[in-house]
Amino acid sequence: MDDRARRAARRVGLLVIAVVLFAAGCSGGGDGGDGDGVPDTTDKASPGAVRLPEPHMAFDYQIGDPYRPPKGVRAVSRDRTAPPAPGLYNICYVNAFQAQPDATAWWQKNHPDLLLRKNGGADGPLVIDEDWDEALFDVSTPAKRERLARVVGEWIDGCAASGFQAVEADNLDSHERSGGRLTPEHDLAFARLLIDRAHAAGLAIGQKNAAELAGRGKGIGFDFAIAEECGQYDECEVYAEAFENRVFDVEYEAAGLAAACRAYGGTLSIVLRDKDVRPAGEAGHRRRTC
Repeated sequence: MDDRARRAARRVGLLVIAVVLFAAGCSGGGDGGDGDGVPDTTDKASPGAVRLPEPHMAFDYQIGDPYRPPKGVRAVSRDRTAPPAPGLYNICYVNAFQAQPDATAWWQKNHPDLLLRKNGGADGPLVIDEDWDEALFDVSTPAKRERLARVVGEWIDGCAASGFQAVEADNLDSHERSGGRLTPEHDLAFARLLIDRAHAAGLAIGQKNAAELAGRGKGIGFDFAIAEECGQYDECEVYAEAFENRVFDVEYEAAGLAAACRAYGGTLSIVLRDKDVRPAGEAGHRRRTC
């Protein structure tokens, strides 16, 4: 199923979620899980020295190549290999649940059993996110989650050492592309480990996408959200309620930008970018705000 179809399917449940989200956030979700899943930590997330982003910070999304932020921008998201922008609130992009295409060979060589396989073994065909050619991490057991967290945790520590203030943990919705091999509970349990690691390093951490998990994500300790096309797919309200307007929304279509700005232009951080997030000055670069 492509990304557009996945998002359309999710919207069926979002109308109900929007009604009950406040109660779900107060109860930590209350879904039980699979026995090795997510503890109820509704009020546990107290980052202390962690600096949370402010609602409605002017924002730029630069997870491609970095470039000088436009005038007035106060927050920027950049890849973990890029330097933070001086004087701004810097969010460090980490592909936390899937392998970057150019890193698959490294994972195959060093941790082959930590990549999700179609046959459940350690050497079968990989389960791939076809949209981005990314192999999914196998977060299905506590032991594998712990091992994966050690690797991803080093990346998070690197973000802190580089001077970032926060982490963007991409692909919380990897279970949707797993062919039923992973569940939301598996992804949330792994997310809990990453949240603890980020907070220990003095970083805030943002939930990336998975609007239907916003209440539970907040309950396990995510501090804010980065949503792709919540205006386009009518998901902004879910994130806004769960994270008290600490939401960075990246739109890729003019209609989505218009919808997001119309409803949340004065409360959320909203930006339109080209889908390849090209740097300023490169052909195809596009950036607009409300």
